[in-house]
Amino acid sequence: MSQILVEYPHTRNARCDNPLARGADGILRYGNLTPALTELLDIQVHTFSSREAVVEIGGPRLTYRELWYSASRIAGGLQEHGIGYGDRVAVRMPVGARWVQAFLGALLSGAVPVLVHDGLPDAVAERVIRDACADYILDGGGSAAGYREALPDAAAFIDDGASLSELALLCYTSPGLEGGPRGVELTNENLLSAIRSVVGALDLPTEGLRNLVLLPLAHASGCVDQLLPTFAVGGTVVLAPDRAAVPETLVAERIDMVSATPRIFAGLLPELAGLRVERVRQVCSAGHRTELAAADPNTSESVADTLREVFPAARQWSVWGATETSGIGLARDDGAAARDILGFAFGGTELALWGPEAATGHGELLCRGPNVSRRYWNDPQTTESRFTGAWFHTGNQVSIDPDGLVRRALVD
Repeated sequence: MSQILVEYPHTRNARCDNPLARGADGILRYGNLTPALTELLDIQVHTFSSREAVVEIGGPRLTYRELWYSASRIAGGLQEHGIGYGDRVAVRMPVGARWVQAFLGALLSGAVPVLVHDGLPDAVAERVIRDACADYILDGGGSAAGYREALPDAAAFIDDGASLSELALLCYTSPGLEGGPRGVELTNENLLSAIRSVVGALDLPTEGLRNLVLLPLAHASGCVDQLLPTFAVGGTVVLAPDRAAVPETLVAERIDMVSATPRIFAGLLPELAGLRVERVRQVCSAGHRTELAAADPNTSESVADTLREVFPAARQWSVWGATETSGIGLARDDGAAARDILGFAFGGTELALWGPEAATGHGELLCRGPNVSRRYWNDPQTTESRFTGAWFHTGNQVSIDPDGLVRRALVD
């Protein structure tokens, strides 16, 4: 049988203030986005200037005003080193407040941040940096040969000339994928759409949300789907580089929301055993397409059960996506979902199935939407093989029912 594509144009949106309209290219788009990510952040900085923006346990605590000023000085330092519009700045630093400062500094300079996980082996990290054609590396004093020893610093500078269609972030896929890590081009529209979708789907409040982000900031799930949406509602991002500090942090920092991967949550269970935190109102588990095939539903269900005991008042969410979809795509409420359910598309994400059995509701999951990348950096061959028009091929086998509910394909 030949391959066929069947579309499932179902998408759910939690808030009525997130208007979506279908463009001439057939893609659903938000109609009231700011022109660029930096402009959205600038608005929030002035609105919530005295609120805490970033708290690093055992490290700095920065208000929005302090974070923005320090990032703009890093941007000024980058400008003095000849870095400007369209240049590539690699960020390879441990999780912490300085990572956030460096990332925002690269954005404010007009450059394109390149996210490089600090846990990558040097050989892999250097491959990513070479592939991205990085013009500068921010590592804050790393040990690898050739890395800068300190963050640049000069008079404050902000480049505000970006537009929705321009490249805003270069985020690499997992090294474990076939062919190794590939650079995914994410535009301002991709990022702003993902932020808007997460804020709406998770109903993030603007009254001072305190989000304990345990996800890697060098991944789309951590940076695009947790760090930036928290800033978008004037919340506080709490970072705990030492995972042993998590139980105390939950109480001492008055945490309202916790976000991590299923694997990270599973690793924290011994530290959380016996703990009961009533204040936490939301627990967000971020999955990734590379984890889907290998995930054990029984283990996932056990972790979810334990998290319900630790956070009895919390609404549990699972958000699934890929780097190519800005980290988002599907969401489910874990309180009412069978173990094989991945969820519904949300925001502007739409789904399709690809394969000989697509017409019967079974096949490879495809996604398109304002949050979905159009291509890989400097890799036209892989772009051609992984994209059919605006549809991204996830590589995951699923089923979709007539209402748009997606279930993972269980292997006997």
